[in-house]
Amino acid sequence: MKRQFDTEVKQYTLSLLVKDIPGVLSQVSRLFSRKGYNIESIASGGTNDPGITRITIVILGDELMIDQIAAQCRKLLPVLSVKVLDAESSIQREFALIKVLAKDPSTRGEVLQMADIFRANVIDVSRETLTVAVFGDSDKTTAFQKLLRDFGILEVVRTGTIAIERGRSTIYEQSKLKEEYSYGKNVL
Repeated sequence: MKRQFDTEVKQYTLSLLVKDIPGVLSQVSRLFSRKGYNIESIASGGTNDPGITRITIVILGDELMIDQIAAQCRKLLPVLSVKVLDAESSIQREFALIKVLAKDPSTRGEVLQMADIFRANVIDVSRETLTVAVFGDSDKTTAFQKLLRDFGILEVVRTGTIAIERGRSTIYEQSKLKEEYSYGKNVL
């Protein structure tokens, strides 16, 4: 029986474990580019295993597209595991630094109050600016950034989404099928 796919375009989060080798991030991102898929967010960093990197990619698409790109990622030699993370069963966060104008004491006070409400931290102060760090989901960061626009944002940097499954589920549970993909790696 043929599987029915949801054709609604929405945001999906892919989590990949890859070998930590030069060019692996470029190889993964080129796959998306070749397929004509735009990456909304990409974050990469080490794991508890030396030599293994975790890449989190957020893209807009439908279910069929996500299944296809996940399958293509699994075929890449340095990719060890790929998992599509469900928004309800995963924790997804990003980090942002926002530098805002705050020349007078009343402006500084307002920015500090907003930072407090959003549980953000002021990490740098100069005579004319405050730099605020905020950690949370993408909507929280966007809302905070919109409120700070009235003061004059000088600069913003956002990490992109990082994600992990809730509870005991891990990315290691959905590894590549050994018989399907490991043979070619062991022969090469």
